[in-house]
This record gives sequence, C-alpha cells and structure tokens, in this order.
Amino acid sequence: MSSLRLALASFAARAAGALLRLTGSGGTSAPGKILLALAPGAIAQRSAALERGCAVISATNGKTTTSAIAAEIMQRDGAALVHNRAGANMAGGIAATLNDQHGDFGLFEVDEFWLAILVAELQPRSVLMANLFRDQLDRYGELDEIVARWRQVAISPAVGRIVLNADDPLIAGLGSGVDGALYFGIEDETVGSEQAQHASEQACCPVCAEQFSYSRYFVGHLGHYYCGKGHPGRPKVDVGASEITANGLGGSSFTLTIGGNSYRAELAMPGLYNVYNALAAAALANSLGVSDETIIAGIANASPAFGRAESLSVDGRECSIMLIKNPAGTNEVLKTLTSDQASRDLLIVLNDQIADGRDISWIWDADFEQLAGSGRPITCSGSRAVELGLRLKYAGVDPAMIRVEAELPEAFAAALDGGAERLVILPTYTAMLEVRELLVARGAAAGSFA
Repeated sequence: MSSLRLALASFAARAAGALLRLTGSGGTSAPGKILLALAPGAIAQRSAALERGCAVISATNGKTTTSAIAAEIMQRDGAALVHNRAGANMAGGIAATLNDQHGDFGLFEVDEFWLAILVAELQPRSVLMANLFRDQLDRYGELDEIVARWRQVAISPAVGRIVLNADDPLIAGLGSGVDGALYFGIEDETVGSEQAQHASEQACCPVCAEQFSYSRYFVGHLGHYYCGKGHPGRPKVDVGASEITANGLGGSSFTLTIGGNSYRAELAMPGLYNVYNALAAAALANSLGVSDETIIAGIANASPAFGRAESLSVDGRECSIMLIKNPAGTNEVLKTLTSDQASRDLLIVLNDQIADGRDISWIWDADFEQLAGSGRPITCSGSRAVELGLRLKYAGVDPAMIRVEAELPEAFAAALDGGAERLVILPTYTAMLEVRELLVARGAAAGSFA
C-alpha cells in the first residue's frame, strides 16, 4: 500500500473522528473503521513503524486493568506509548489508536475473539494470554472455539514470545511445544480454597482427556491442578506471587518472584483478581526485558482504569465502581466486598445491550448469596433491574432491603442518600459508561477516558 494512500486515509479518519467528537458521538472506533475501509493494511503498516515494537494483552477478565498496570511499567522504562487506554479493543479501535497517537512502543488490549486476526497484523514482540472464562455465549459461543483460535496465536511465527497464566489450564496448555513460553501464577495456597466455585470450568488433561484434579482453587477454575494419571499438569512458573495480604477495598500486597529474585509489591487495587492482573503485567514486562526494579515501581504506582475498582468522591461521599460482567469476575468482586469491614450502600446496574451480552442468565451462576445478611439496602437498576432484584431475593437478601429503580439517575440518587461510609456501584459494561456520564455531569470524573 502506498504511503500516499495511507496518508489520505489517515486524514479522512482523523477528520471523521473530530466531527464525531464535536457532535458528542465519541469516535473511539469509528475513525479506525473508516481508516481500514480506505487503507486495509493500515494496522500492519503503522505498527511496523513503532521503533520498540508492540505487545498485546488479551483475556476474558482484567484486560483493561492489566493494560493499565503494564502501561505504568513501560512508561517508567522510558517507552512513549501508543496505547488504547479507552478500551476500544477490536480492529477499529486498534487502527484508530495507531492513527491518532505517536510513540515508539505499542501496548494493545485486544478482544479475545479478535486476537488471532490482530496479532497477524501487529506482529507483536510479546502476547499475554491471561485467562479464559465463560462470557457472553450469545456473542462468542463456547470456550473451545476461543481456545482453538488462541492456539493458532501461540504457535504463530508472527509472535515473538507468549506469556501464559500457569493457573488457567485452558491457557497453560497453549504453551505445549512452544519455545520460550513464559508462565506466571499464584504460589500462595493460603488464599485459595479446596472447593470449586459454582462458576468454575473443569478443564481436561490434553493427553488422557480426564478432568484435572485441584489442590487449590483461586479464581473460578484458576488454581493448582494436576492430572490424576500422572500427565503434565500446572507448569512451573517464571513469575509468581506469594505471601499475599488483602486489605479489603484498600488494595493488597504480595511477594513478587521473578526468576530467582523476590520483592515486596504494593498494589492499590483490591481483590485476588487484581493480584493476577499485576502478576500478568509483571510477566509481560519481564518478557520485554524490563528490569525487576522498574516492574515493582510500576505496580506500586499503577492506578485503576475507570470502573475497575476506582474510587471517587461524590458529594462528599466515597464511591467505588467495580465492573461486573460474568460469574467468575462477579464472584471475586463480591468476595472483596464482603471481606471489607466498612459500611456500604450498594447499587447494582444490569444492562443487556450488545456490549453487555443479551443473555443475562449468568447472574444465576454468580454467587450473590454472599450479599445475604449484609443488613444494608441494595438498589437494582438498569434495563434488567427487575430480574436482578429477583435474583437477589432468591440469593437470600431480605426483600425489604431490595429497591428496584430501572432509571439510573433516580437509582443513583437513592443509593447516594443511603448514609453508609461508602457507596459501591457494580455496573455491567454499558451501565458503567452511563454511570460515568452521571459522574462527569456532577464534576466527580473527568470527561475523557484517555
């Protein structure tokens, strides 16, 4: 493709993006789609021009948070980032990012279904495949299809190195026969359970097809597993977390081991799932040659992306926003909430738009029973507020403590008047964007994700 054609296509895409922003339509992915329509090779051409190359992150849960931590680490390493911070992670969003930003290193969060397609274009130095959970079956189908696509990524000559979660058997198996695969995982068994969660996947040994057995479960099906017939199970980790201390919504600390060296890491994001996100970012940075000291400093200074355990002040009250979208992730958010001793009012917002997944049956697999007996009001909102209220009733929450208010502004105002120390909002994806609009209007959040 000629440089003139790319230049003209880039100009048209930027003009379209500016127009969309002027009209208040956002313009995160649409300009990239225009660019690709006019110049189909734009992603490959733009990414090839990055002096330090690029890295790709994909997962069902935690892509945006892992990317935020990795971005902090890479910036401390001196990288001038080209990074899709707003979370537009399909082809249009990646193309728009490459067209609008200038730097020497690309860091791209990529949707799990688009990973194989975009890796072929981006030719990344490293690809992080962090986890796979059952999510939005109406869009992506069963996990087997994603695993098959990711296997092609793992063996692709377009990838310099793969970074894999040793605790996820669906992911760890992708490294079989691949030279230089780097594994990360949690080593501290005290933070796990001997019992599987209801939402756990049960992966099978690729040799004998028998289900793996577990000595510990950490998050969903992530844990320490083995084959009862003696075939290879969980691989040895290169980057690990041990001696994990949880501080409720205040974050956590853990010992990070990289190779033979250990360091105490401080993380301002709560929950074991965020320890996984930090661990994944550390492993990715290690695969790119970043020093251990820079990795530790980056983890300590990383702040959550909007809606991912971010805390804000709203009308003098502390407000935390924690995205929920599937059973495994929701369970971990609820576990973190119940471990925190501060009093809280709770607003849960359930939408069923395309970006959320039309099928909301997943709420029956999430362990909302953890909220039973909390003694505080729970406000349900969103397009499927009634179904959410019903789910909470069957979870054992006192019906007198459940308020159903479909319209978000009214629900937000009611929850904000609850009087507890903290307001916690649990929104699905499109609901998170609506919450953001409310907070921007109140001056509690900035008007841009970037």
